[in-house]
Amino acid sequence: MSDMRTPLGKVRGLGSAKEGTEHFWRQRVTAVANVFLISFFIVLVISLQGSSHAELIAALKNPLLSILLLLVILSGIYHMKLGMQVIIEDYVHGDGMKFIALMANIFFCAAVGLGSVFAVIKIAFGG
Repeated sequence: MSDMRTPLGKVRGLGSAKEGTEHFWRQRVTAVANVFLISFFIVLVISLQGSSHAELIAALKNPLLSILLLLVILSGIYHMKLGMQVIIEDYVHGDGMKFIALMANIFFCAAVGLGSVFAVIKIAFGG
């Protein structure tokens, strides 16, 4: 009995985790977003160079700057998580060690992201 499906039909959805395309696109979208967001961040750091602590806090209380800084953090952390996940999946071979490394990646990214977001929100609201 011959298979009547097209070659595309045979391979569709047969990746190792069945989510490779979605992961690929998420990584690419965050990479494109990071081009603009990291450019903003570099300009912000250069413009605040030599400022006093009070001037820095006053600048970060600006809602537009705070929102953009939060976007830098969230996009950067998520992109880092996705990239490290690919590296772990490709180069860690033992199933147990791979599971531990993937969990550590998630917890590390969550901790860094939440801590950074908390800091920006605290500064923005005058805490």
